[in-house]
Amino acid sequence: MLRRPGRKSFSELIQENKQALLNDAEAMERIEEKLEEKHKGNA
Repeated sequence: MLRRPGRKSFSELIQENKQALLNDAEAMERIEEKLEEKHKGNA
């Protein structure tokens, strides 16, 4: 099945959005961990 570049199926877009959300969640967790470490260090 040939696909034209630039055209993505709905399911592909959903997969990419899910992956982006997962990446954002992981990044947020890392940032929160860093902030917690700073607070612990200051205390």
